[in-house]
Amino acid sequence: MKLGIVGSGYVGTTVAACFADLGHEVMNVDVDESIVRRLNEGDAPISEPGLGDLLSQYAGSSLFATTDYGDLVDFGPDVIFLALPTPSNDDGSIDTAVVEAGAESLGGVLGDIEDYPTVVVKSTVVPGTTEDVIGPTLELESGGRIGVDFGLATNPEFLREGSAVDDFTSPDKVVFGADDDRALDALESVYAPLLEKSDVSVVRTGLREAEMIKYANNAFLAAKVSLVNDIGNICKEYGVDAYEVAEAIGLDDRIGEQFLRSGVGFGGSCFPKDVNAIVAAAREEGYDPALLQAAIDVNDRQPQRMLDLLDSHVDVSGERVAVLGLAFKPGTDDVRNSRAIPIIEGLQERGASVVAYDPNEGAAAAIRERFPDVEVLASPSPTLSGAVATLVVTDWPAFADLDLEFDLMSGDVVIDGRRIVERRDGITYEGLTW
Repeated sequence: MKLGIVGSGYVGTTVAACFADLGHEVMNVDVDESIVRRLNEGDAPISEPGLGDLLSQYAGSSLFATTDYGDLVDFGPDVIFLALPTPSNDDGSIDTAVVEAGAESLGGVLGDIEDYPTVVVKSTVVPGTTEDVIGPTLELESGGRIGVDFGLATNPEFLREGSAVDDFTSPDKVVFGADDDRALDALESVYAPLLEKSDVSVVRTGLREAEMIKYANNAFLAAKVSLVNDIGNICKEYGVDAYEVAEAIGLDDRIGEQFLRSGVGFGGSCFPKDVNAIVAAAREEGYDPALLQAAIDVNDRQPQRMLDLLDSHVDVSGERVAVLGLAFKPGTDDVRNSRAIPIIEGLQERGASVVAYDPNEGAAAAIRERFPDVEVLASPSPTLSGAVATLVVTDWPAFADLDLEFDLMSGDVVIDGRRIVERRDGITYEGLTW
């Protein structure tokens, strides 16, 4: 099949490469000329394991990129995915301006695409957005009608940064949302090569239900993280090993073992944005989701708890303090909502001289740009050298191998927010929730 992908960010680039790997012809459309050039050269614009290999394999043969929506007309896609960002407004609600602009531009050429193209919203949007906002925009700009001239569907993504390619190729589920049988059939045809070789659950549902499934999925997982962190905080007060407790409760199949590692909290572009968005949307409808708000509040407090532990050991005013881990999770360069950001801000408020390290240079560069006064170094040893304390914020596997490097510190305090560092003589070790 021929597929169009509007948007070449994290999701758009990943699904484009993976669809090409399934045997489809793919055309990306993006307004950023530099990203389009990199895609056509087979160069991944984001850091994601396995993505670069796929792009280098298919760029120029079955995967192309352009800045011109008009190129879709000659390409003649059967299905066009809208994979555009929906960032948060100040009140937590989503900003649909970019995805609306993409729908408007796509609508301008949609009427010239032959046969019955199906437009699929892959962007994360609150229930009703596809039906009440995207659909009418496409109809207005194209002069066509949904269900008559083109199809409309939703297909939420469940891609985790750091494992997105694997998540696409080995999903727990795929969700097809549409009120039009032809649109559902088109989505099934797109995913047929994947479904034929894997035993994956397929959810066929309506537009609003599919939109809500994405939010419910992330809200549940975020709440689970905050719940285990709250339990971990209680364990800390009683001197109980929170990880032994979590291991035991994870044996209950009603609970499950995943997302039970207590620590400094979740970050990234999905959990914070999606939970805030569904809370804001629910309040707009007159319902106050107290439990989800509590999940947000617990998560927001975890970095402060880490700083409080530091304060109990040492006054860092005028002192050098090391921060290990800047990306919001291992395997990515993404620092959006990274727990390192409030940690660094708190250290600076305390008058500390902050020095930091992350194994991913993209994450390091992003923090350098955000915090010009923070010295971001290229390896752990010079980062730890002379520091009175170290705060471990991201559980990069390489941090588990650190040992003698801690002897380079002028102090001995190590506050571990991820239980990645080994306790040993010579350091004053504090876990965040154990």
